[in-house]
Amino acid sequence: MNTWIRVCAVVAAVTLTACASIPPEAPELSGQLGSRIAAIESAHNRLVEQFFDEKRKRVDDFVQEVWVPTFAAEFFGDPQVDAVWKEVVASENPKDRLRFVVMVGPRLQSKINEKRLELIKPLEDLERVVKSTLKLDYDQARAINNTLTSFLQSASKVEANRKRYLETLGIKDKHLEAFIDDTDEAVTDLVGSTKSAEDKVKSGVAFVEKVKAIIAKFKS
Repeated sequence: MNTWIRVCAVVAAVTLTACASIPPEAPELSGQLGSRIAAIESAHNRLVEQFFDEKRKRVDDFVQEVWVPTFAAEFFGDPQVDAVWKEVVASENPKDRLRFVVMVGPRLQSKINEKRLELIKPLEDLERVVKSTLKLDYDQARAINNTLTSFLQSASKVEANRKRYLETLGIKDKHLEAFIDDTDEAVTDLVGSTKSAEDKVKSGVAFVEKVKAIIAKFKS
């Protein structure tokens, strides 16, 4: 999970078993640890944002470099559109070309924006879920650190509490460590260089489903 929760685990395992003597500085050090959790949480969130910014950029590149050319080829390959386009090209009146661009341009841009949103939205949903999970974990770390501070002041029933809190600390490790690999794999499959342009376009549906599955895994 995150570094500070592991730190709390070490503190629980090492200091709380030393029931006979607790240094007077220990509660103060534990309090200082608590004051640093917010700063580490902020840094962690920035790393998550940078991770998803890079994934969004790769999806944007995919839309512009792969999907748009394929979509344009299919659009202008339509017999009716092709016939109108040939008339526009053959026309010597510049206004005919302008009218065609004004009529077709917004529709093409709307389709491009629609495809981008379709592929980006699952990533944004996943980012929100990850940040929410991190917040819960850091809230838990703060709560545990406060409890440890109290334990350092009063070492009664240490062994029973130590086991209970150590069990609490390891709940979501695999969830947080797995999402990076799963998300990276989903984006890589979408933009993979070994696929044809047509296959890449079709893989958009699979990409959305994969990210939804990652979100579902986080919420489970």
